Amino acid sequence: MAKTDQQIAREVIDAIGGQDNVSSIAHCATRLRIMVHDKEQIDQEKVEEIEKVKGAFFNSGQYQIIFGTGTVNKIYEAVTGLGVTAKSKEKVKTESVKQGNAFQRAIRIFGDVFVPIIPVLVATGLFMGLRGVIMNEQILAWLGMTAEDISPNFILFTQVLTDTAFAFLPALVAWSAFKVFGGSPILGIVLGLMLVNPALPNAYAVGDGSAEALKFFGLIPVVGYQGSVLPAFFVGLIGAKLERALRKRIPDAIDLIVTPFLTLLVMITLGLFVIGPIFHGLETVILSGTKWVLDLPYGIAGLVIGFFQQIIVVTGVHHIFNFMEIQLLEEFKYNEFNPIISAAMTAQGAATVAVGLKTRNAKLKALALPSAFSAFLGITEPAIFGVNLRYFKPFICGLVGGAAGGFLASLFHLKASGMAITVLPGILLFIQDIGQLPFYLLVLAVSFIVGFTLTWFFGYSDKMAEELKAK
Repeated sequence: MAKTDQQIAREVIDAIGGQDNVSSIAHCATRLRIMVHDKEQIDQEKVEEIEKVKGAFFNSGQYQIIFGTGTVNKIYEAVTGLGVTAKSKEKVKTESVKQGNAFQRAIRIFGDVFVPIIPVLVATGLFMGLRGVIMNEQILAWLGMTAEDISPNFILFTQVLTDTAFAFLPALVAWSAFKVFGGSPILGIVLGLMLVNPALPNAYAVGDGSAEALKFFGLIPVVGYQGSVLPAFFVGLIGAKLERALRKRIPDAIDLIVTPFLTLLVMITLGLFVIGPIFHGLETVILSGTKWVLDLPYGIAGLVIGFFQQIIVVTGVHHIFNFMEIQLLEEFKYNEFNPIISAAMTAQGAATVAVGLKTRNAKLKALALPSAFSAFLGITEPAIFGVNLRYFKPFICGLVGGAAGGFLASLFHLKASGMAITVLPGILLFIQDIGQLPFYLLVLAVSFIVGFTLTWFFGYSDKMAEELKAK
């Protein structure tokens, strides 16, 4: 008989050391995120045996228990119903911000800033894909049309859909940065818009030589920062801290007027004359390095990235890919990371399918197959932490499958029209170029076959699982 959410909630609290060991609790789309006073009191094996739990692990200073979409909301309500202190995700992040090394903390901050703006970039990528289908000469020929038959006003409408998010990307980044670092988000929006003000020479026009940068003091080049990320990020970071510092020192009677005035004045001056030129140059170097890696011959880039990408997910610093994907889309209008990441995810899901079909353990089977389906929709954490890493060898087999698929993706020069949707939903990012779609499907198939076959023959058996548990 299935247990109620209240019973599961009680078992969770008991397994992590009781209510007194819980500092705070929150949840995201799939996981219960718990801050504990003493991690030694957690009974990991007991947690993993709880019904509906798909895995549990420490990440970013939080003990995270995977329940899956929908279920986690019900368990969270049941846990808080027991009197456990609930806090927002933002407060839990604040409590965990000092966890991990400096690099992990920096990437975590990057993730906090970029994750909120990813949905609009996903939508933009889908719009790009649909626009590519509409404008595809082969498809138009099937309909007995040519590009000249499409209304210029309709083309303009599609450009509004596909170009707006990247044209005003600095406003989105600065808004999110102000929000993350405790400033007033509206000031972030205005500063970001100032960076792309039409009065400034357009960055794209300067890049193609049709416009020239302004020269201030005869030395400092000033342009708009359309599509730039790092200048807006640091304007947001420094601006939020400046605003908070000013509010502590300026009398309340004039705070409403003086604080926004000084924040905007100081930050747009720094943004255009100091932060912009420095970090746009750094951004250019990073983009060049990224492109150099992706352009390595013989599929080397896909082989390496396909193998290591899911390891990077385990370490919790995978948000670095968001920054690189945004840069690629902004500069080239395509994303070569996406098909490689999809290959890595598919292989992990395939390894989990192999475990689920091979095991006779009813609980493991019930955990593995839904977790694999989640991986094929682009969320691999249940598969990784709930199954593959628990038995380790399936995880390694999945890494090899990811390398094989990534190798082909790089060899075929696959290019997605967007980001953040992967594996099966990621098919939508390849309909812009119909010729690439069969190769993308082939990459997914090879990743699945390699990950599944290796796990089936070498990665898992119930006897192996029992021996591992005994150890």
